[in-house]
Amino acid sequence: MIKTNALQLRQSLGAVLKKLQTSRQPILVEKNSKPAAVLITLEDYQKRFVDREADEKRKELVSRIKKMRQRLPEGESSIDLIRESRQ
Repeated sequence: MIKTNALQLRQSLGAVLKKLQTSRQPILVEKNSKPAAVLITLEDYQKRFVDREADEKRKELVSRIKKMRQRLPEGESSIDLIRESRQ
């Protein structure tokens, strides 16, 4: 992992971002010689956080649909329940 300090980050943000893009490695930002933050590429962020949140939401929706399906009265379909929930 590449390390930089807060002062260097403030003084040369462009160079640090260029290093991040070329190396594709996280950059540890230290303040007062202590770890303070980590810079990661946008691609890594999307893979680790955005896509994970979307997967969790999909799983929750599927789970809700399965529960609804189990409680369906005779003769109704899950499509009817989805239409009802939209109104």
